Amino acid sequence: MLSIRARLFLKIMKQMSMKKEGILDVEKGRKNLERRVFLFRKPLNVEVIQAEIEGISIEWLIPPKSNQDCVIIYLHGGAYYCGSFKTHRGIAARIGKVSEVPVLFPDYSLAPEKPFPAALEDVITVYEWLIKEKGINPDKIVIAGDSAGGGLTLAVLIKLRDDKKDLPAAAVCLSPCTDLALTGDSVKTKEKEELMLTETEIKQAAKLYLKNNDNKNPLASPLYADMKGLPPIMLQTGTEEILLDDTTRFVEKAMKAGVEVTSDIWSGMWHVFQIYGNLMPESKKAIEKIGEFIQEKLF
Repeated sequence: MLSIRARLFLKIMKQMSMKKEGILDVEKGRKNLERRVFLFRKPLNVEVIQAEIEGISIEWLIPPKSNQDCVIIYLHGGAYYCGSFKTHRGIAARIGKVSEVPVLFPDYSLAPEKPFPAALEDVITVYEWLIKEKGINPDKIVIAGDSAGGGLTLAVLIKLRDDKKDLPAAAVCLSPCTDLALTGDSVKTKEKEELMLTETEIKQAAKLYLKNNDNKNPLASPLYADMKGLPPIMLQTGTEEILLDDTTRFVEKAMKAGVEVTSDIWSGMWHVFQIYGNLMPESKKAIEKIGEFIQEKLF
């Protein structure tokens, strides 16, 4: 049963009509996302340090109690065309705080200005910098992300594996987009329950991101990858979203490939509900579970 606060937020979001139909307006979408996250602030005691890695803007989010030998790389959502430090600093910082691990939060390339594979290359650059320049062992790194950032997280694992590079200790994906071809049944069956996304928006965003690339390219749609040899992965998703099958099908395929997978499906929850942080019991508990998983894999 949903908490009182969850029911309240659910009612508010339905009234806000957040779904995007018609022709995708990139700049409007970016501005709208930034306006809608004013409640989702980072914890006051998490320090923010702005920096740059090989031309990529990043933020370090440093919890008061943190193990400096470990790092979480957090990749924000936003359908590959929007999202920023401002929109996702709160959720990234909260995950770092409950995990007691510093977060490296990159401002990766966005479409349409820099389409696939620019975002993937940015994250690989940041990951390799952590190892070579910062001296962080790969088994002390976790990559995490939500929505498009969740799909990008999985793509990074696949790329590192294919290139025979050292893999991180684990990955965490919140409501990940794993199939830009949108072949999951939930795209249709969860259309009415979905609060934020539409098939129309995702199709247009995918086209901007992929440009001339195949929408089943495993480095853009990880569902179509060979998953053998990937590190432990936690996927956390709500039942009331059109990307539900992006998680359930990925979990099934990964398990068949012998990957250690933790599937955490939340009844009645919507797309990236974790961003509500301490404002809602369900999101608070979900983030705590993420922290437990990360600590288990790093310490």
